[in-house]
Formats: sequence, C-alpha cells, structure tokens
Amino acid sequence: MARASSRYVCQSCGETFLRWEGQCRNCSGWNTLVETVIRARSRAEKAARPGAVGPTAAAVPLSEVGAAAAERVSVGIGELDRVLGGGLVLGSLVLLGGEPGVGKSTLLLQAAAGIAGGTDPARLVLYVTGEESAAQVRLRAARLGLMDGATGSAIAILADGEVGRITEVARATRPSLVIVDSIQTTTVDELDGPAGSVGQVRESALRLMDVAKGEGMAVILVGHVTKDGSIAGPKTLEHLVDAVLDLGGDRSGVLRVLRASKNRFGSTEEIGVFELGERGLAEVADPARAFLVEHEGPAPGSVVAATMEGTRPLLVEVQALVAPAGYGTAARRVSGMDANRLALIIAVLGRKAGISLGAHDVYANLAGGLEVTEPGLDLPLALAMASSLRDVPVLPGLVAVGEVGLLGELRGVAGVDRRLREAARLGFTVAIVPQASRGVGPEVPGLRVHRVTNLREAIRLALGGEDPGGVSRRPTAQPRTAAHESSRT
Repeated sequence: MARASSRYVCQSCGETFLRWEGQCRNCSGWNTLVETVIRARSRAEKAARPGAVGPTAAAVPLSEVGAAAAERVSVGIGELDRVLGGGLVLGSLVLLGGEPGVGKSTLLLQAAAGIAGGTDPARLVLYVTGEESAAQVRLRAARLGLMDGATGSAIAILADGEVGRITEVARATRPSLVIVDSIQTTTVDELDGPAGSVGQVRESALRLMDVAKGEGMAVILVGHVTKDGSIAGPKTLEHLVDAVLDLGGDRSGVLRVLRASKNRFGSTEEIGVFELGERGLAEVADPARAFLVEHEGPAPGSVVAATMEGTRPLLVEVQALVAPAGYGTAARRVSGMDANRLALIIAVLGRKAGISLGAHDVYANLAGGLEVTEPGLDLPLALAMASSLRDVPVLPGLVAVGEVGLLGELRGVAGVDRRLREAARLGFTVAIVPQASRGVGPEVPGLRVHRVTNLREAIRLALGGEDPGGVSRRPTAQPRTAAHESSRT
C-alpha cells in the first residue's frame, strides 16, 4: 500500500501545490487551496476499488431496482424521532449544528441514553468528546439523571480527537451510534493543518462516513455555528451528510426548536420543540400553545398567527411596535421573520390601506424565539402594525393567517382548515382568513371565520370596524359645482 501524503488542491481549477499559497497560480483564485490527502494507488487497488465500472455495466429500469431497507432505531425522544423522520437510520451520517450553549451536547447525551436504555440490550453507544474530558461528560450525565440502571455501562466515552483512533475503536466495539462532539476538534495525522481547518474537517467527515456506511452504524457529528448562523466548515460537509439538523432558540429563554434543513430519510418540514430545564431538554407536551404569551388585558400591537410547520400547526404571537421616528431614517428591526417581507408589508399598508409608516420606527418580533418564514405570516404582521399605530387592540380571541400581495389582495395558504381547528381547540373564537383559501370547511365548531378579499377589509374587521386609514388617508377630490366655477371667474 502506498504511503499517503498531503497536497494543497485548488477548489476552483483542481491544480495541486506542495505548499499553501494565498492565490492559485493557475486560475488566480484567492484562498482556494485546501489541504487534501493524496495517496497513490497500485494497479491492484485501482482494479479492486469500490464502485469501479466494468465493461458489463448496464442501466437498470427503475421498476426493477430493489428498495434498500433502512433500519431505524428510536432514540427515545419523540420530538427528535419526529424530525429525523421516524428514528435514526443505521448507516447514516447526521450533522447537528447550533450556537454554543444552546443544548447540543445535552440533547445528544440524552439520545445516547435513550438508545442504550432501549428495548434492545445489545445497543451500545460510543460518545467521542474532543472538547471536554471524560469526567466532565460524566458530571453532565449525572446531573441529567442518566447514570441509573444499565445506561451508564452501555455508553462508552472516548476523549480523543484523532480520527484514526476513533475509527479503530468504533470498528472494535461496533456500537449502534457514534457521537463525535465536535467535528471541528478532530484531526487526521496525514494532514498538517490545525483542527477546524477546511481540509481537516472534510477529511475527518469522509473517514467517519466510511465507518458509518461500511459498518452499518449511525454517526452524529456536532458542528459549530459561525457569526452568520451557518454551520462552520466547508459547504461540502453539508452535502456529504445524510441529514442536517439545527438546534436553535433564544439562549435567554427556555424553548428550543429543532429543525432539519436536509434529510434523505424523511421530511424537512417537521420541527421538534423542547424546554430547557434542570434535567436537560424535555419535550413540550403541547407545542401549539408553547409560543403564546399570556396578557393581563388587551394589548395593542399583538396578533396571534396560525402557522404550519410540516404537519404540525403552531400558534405564535406576532408583536409589533410602531413609534414616531425621532430623526433621520426610520428604523426597521425584526426578530424571527424576514426583514424584506416586513419592508414589503409596510409599503403595501401605505399604498393600499392608507396606513403610512414612512415616518415611524417599526419593530416586529415573534414571541418565544421562533423563526417563521412562511407567507401566511403576512396578514398577522400587517394587523399588528396597524393595531400598534392606532393604539387599538384587535378583537378578543382573534387569530389570523394569509399572504398579502402587492396589490393589497389576500392570497390563500395551505392547510388553513388544520390551522383553524387547532386555534378553536386552544379557545380562539374569531378568525380572519383570505377568501381564496382552499380546503376550509363550511364551519369550524366554536370559531367564527371571516373570509376577506383585501388588506383594508381585514384591518377594519380586526380593529372592530374602525377605518384603517384614519386621518392619514389622502382626502378625496370634491366635485366641481356652479359656485366653484363662478368663484374662479
């Protein structure tokens, strides 16, 4: 077997260099050289390499392709199983990202305990830690109450960061799950770059993927998050893995939301909701109610929106604060929603509903730290801004959903019937939805549904019949009379 060595390969043109350089001399690209393991193959290795295409290879009809059986293992956490698509698939490679301190290690340690303490006593878990010592991991497990029974002996801790030793231990012990915390702390001996560099992260992930696919064990990698909110490391890392999970939430709050931005074995629309406590992350029993805020009385600028996350309807409070701008350009601040969508709704309110916000600061927020990007949030956001500007609360027990078009019309969104039934279950009595909504039944028990066609009508209904334009509406021209004509002469 030929000895492996490292070279710096340009990611743009593929040119190879012996040393790192800031600019590729072939394509003139900057910062494109990445350290890569290069190993010359012998003729026997080339002939026996996996995936080699022989002369007898032929295309196979799709109907004759056998379906690969994906064996799933429940992690013992219903919300995590839901996001994964029904459980963790053996032989898969999963990447979990999140900000520091959000609860990634806690969630994975609980998942390890769920697999180790499941119905199959032969399930073993290998927990590889490169950031903490084995004693620190044991202290966290004791604090979470995971040391009772056979769970403590079924989870093996390996405090090492070299991928070669990690793969050797994994092949020797053959666990069902390997957790690597984190991929930015692992290294490959053949590479000279520091831990966390692009070459180290990519090569480490490739070797761990070989172990997952070849040995039939699930591997979960923990990834750090950069300042812009993306998972640190090369973008090819996200293309390499089978699933990319993101654990987010307000660090000052207690709610955590788990999403899947990529999942080869399930849907990417499902979310998991957890509550952070002394015993780790606990599943929220009623996620639809988790993001609602209790108010002592009517609150201007607050509207409840009926959103849909995958197959799960969630009700979230949209809060808006509109105040006169002191000087300079009016401020626009958002949290949990798209800032460009806020600017569009402000423009539509000024042109089509007679509510001018050009000289006002606008602050919009989703309560509970949830992030929503669906267009059904447009109408609740517009109602919240109109309510805050007029200092008039919306109707008691109101829930709204709908997309706002550039002409001020309301467009339908998917799953309105499920959203409204969930709102009725939680005690809401009034709903405003677009007239063009499809899938809405003739009536929802306990809920009075108003179907409207435009934004101005929706604001009038939400504010209890008050004219949305108010004094800020442009006055209409008076018809000419004989007195006007005589006065001009």
